[in-house]
Amino acid sequence: MARTRTKRDLVVEVARRTGLPQGDCKLAIEAFLDAMRDILLMGERVEFRGFGVFQVKERAPKVARNPRTNEEIRLPRRKVIVFKPSRIVLEQLK
Repeated sequence: MARTRTKRDLVVEVARRTGLPQGDCKLAIEAFLDAMRDILLMGERVEFRGFGVFQVKERAPKVARNPRTNEEIRLPRRKVIVFKPSRIVLEQLK
């Protein structure tokens, strides 16, 4: 099973690759994530050519079932963030 990486791991890796201090990398990554969140909250999509696209989609309401009780559960309409990887990334995953 793959290891879960944290923001801290990303900071360390970016610092290693760039030679920048970890504190500067942390500020840059936090600013990047804040900007991504704000853009997605405005309903806009974020595209990184050669990597993929993040966007907000609306899921329709639906009826689900509790597997233990078989009771119907009505799930309301909701918004979710989806990621669609680029063809380049998909090819590298093969």
